[in-house]
Amino acid sequence: MKNRWIESEAAVCENKDVDLGLRVYTSQLLGADADLVLHGGGNTSVKGELQNVFGETESVLFVKGSGWDLRTIEGAGFPAVKMDYLLRLGELDSLSDSEMMRHLRLALLDPTAPTPSVEAILHALIPHKYVDHSHADAVVAISNSPDGESMLQEIYGDEVLILPYTMPGFILAKQVAEATASVEWSSLRGIILLHHGIFTFDEDAETSYGTMIELVSKAEDYLQQKMDVAGLAAAAYTADAEDCLQLSRLRRSAADVVGGPVLLRLETSAEAAGFASLENCHDLATRGPLTPDHTIHAKAFAASFADDPVPGLKQFQADYREYFEKHSDESHQCLDSMPRYGVWRDKGIVYLAPNQKRLGIVQDISQHTIKSIQQAECLGGWQALPSQDLFDVEYWELEQAKLKSSVKAPEFEGKIVVVSGAASGIGRACVEEFVEKGAVVLALDIAEGFEARFESAAVLPVHCDVTDSVAIDSALRQMVVEFGGIDIVVSNAGSFPESQMLEEMSDSNWESSQRLNLDSHMKLLRSAVPFLKNGIDPAVVIVASKNVPAPGPGAGAYSVAKAGLTQMARVAALELGSTGIRVNVLHPNAVYDTAIWTDEVLASRAKHYGLSVEEYKTSNVLRREVTSVDVAKAALLFAGQSLAKTTGAQLAIDGGNERVI
Repeated sequence: MKNRWIESEAAVCENKDVDLGLRVYTSQLLGADADLVLHGGGNTSVKGELQNVFGETESVLFVKGSGWDLRTIEGAGFPAVKMDYLLRLGELDSLSDSEMMRHLRLALLDPTAPTPSVEAILHALIPHKYVDHSHADAVVAISNSPDGESMLQEIYGDEVLILPYTMPGFILAKQVAEATASVEWSSLRGIILLHHGIFTFDEDAETSYGTMIELVSKAEDYLQQKMDVAGLAAAAYTADAEDCLQLSRLRRSAADVVGGPVLLRLETSAEAAGFASLENCHDLATRGPLTPDHTIHAKAFAASFADDPVPGLKQFQADYREYFEKHSDESHQCLDSMPRYGVWRDKGIVYLAPNQKRLGIVQDISQHTIKSIQQAECLGGWQALPSQDLFDVEYWELEQAKLKSSVKAPEFEGKIVVVSGAASGIGRACVEEFVEKGAVVLALDIAEGFEARFESAAVLPVHCDVTDSVAIDSALRQMVVEFGGIDIVVSNAGSFPESQMLEEMSDSNWESSQRLNLDSHMKLLRSAVPFLKNGIDPAVVIVASKNVPAPGPGAGAYSVAKAGLTQMARVAALELGSTGIRVNVLHPNAVYDTAIWTDEVLASRAKHYGLSVEEYKTSNVLRREVTSVDVAKAALLFAGQSLAKTTGAQLAIDGGNERVI
């Protein structure tokens, strides 16, 4: 494991605040290594002093606050908690979880600060200035094997105290206090909590961090010596068209389980496919997680998927209900029974989650889990905690609070959208509006380098010629593997060809317009329909033109193609209505914030009509400029629930056009 300490960087942080500055720095170093800390896991602290409102100096513990991630934590993420209060709490014989958290907030110097870590009392009890805690994969993987404790003793000897697993919080603090009551702290370099993680500590920030790296590296070296690398080799798997259809059906069924949209991802890397090809992969994946806190994001066990994955989903529901009934009491309410990951035999690992952020978390946790499972197998077998311990954490009121939010989910959270012509103008506005409202989007365009315009992980930009059926099929399959299906298609790609009267029309001008402005939309719709049939409230929005109800001379190639496109949409509405797929049409006009309307072109057209540029841009009934965002919002309207019972409709986005009216 790499020691990331850089003296020059540390010096800058130390100059800001000698204690808290270095605490922030080394916390970020820990968070930078996913083999130590994943998605809010782990916690750190530093003991110091602050002056209260009365001018008195108080001893405080700056400890990681709830909701902060060590990878990105700043000084504000370390609320100051009164040390004397924490130490007195540690002397109590018992304290419920809710009471402990209430008292931790009472001990804050600033009542508006984040809630202190659930491990704050334990951090206070450890008599060192700096305390670091991680859920190091290597350490936990070893402890999750039959002889894990003895192996850890072999690795560390007397320099590390090894304690059995117990629930985090007050109970853990009391366990450590009792276990160290007669221990000489100067002889200890760390504490390992079996199935949980490792603590290191020192008076010096660099030493405490360096000790963490050193101790975890010893565990990694031990694993490396024991691993059968050759036995883990495998080739990556490539999902085919049938796999993608099955994934979309699985996602549809999973959405029914949770009562709302979900996302799904299939990982077919060599690591994932290799695990899925193990003879006992399904047994391994259902034994339990790497560490109990992972149950909050990934549940206590995985699903098992055979050739048709849907029966595996149903089996997981039954198994999860049995797990809940076995361990619950009247105070518990069963969570949803959708698995968060599952092993698809000989293909890879499937991840499921309600939104894009959670999907990434589940994938990260699962990747670390399957790696550690295989390591533990080389040590004698993967042996997670008993299911009762896992249940206690999954249904722990303090952990459940982390997943609850009073903020209403965005309208399109968990929905999967395809937008063609996405590089600029209306297409790009549609991508951005859907992402802002919680969707994930496949952005298709032929423009070179357009992919760099989208930095969000919620956007999958694919260079695609939408006149090419093979290219369309490939792009849609990429999206289904990445997010699980298709719910919404915004068919927007198009161009305005050179103006030609019909008697002067060239074959190339006419045919190229039909190919892009009509044929490509049919090809995209044709490829998307099998997935839309498995979609969640599926909808198609066709971007046509004002030229359909009000064509103009010289625009025959464009107007005819868009009229054909509108007619195709009407036919599609009739054909697909029985499957629940809505198809509606937008007719934009005079949308000038697109690539074809340069300042020079605008000035030229305005001059032609004897108008200023502003007058030209607002030359409609309402005297208001129509923008790409206006059209995008109309697309969202047709795709959302507001018009859930509308299909076959045509809507003008033009500020009012006299010829149309």
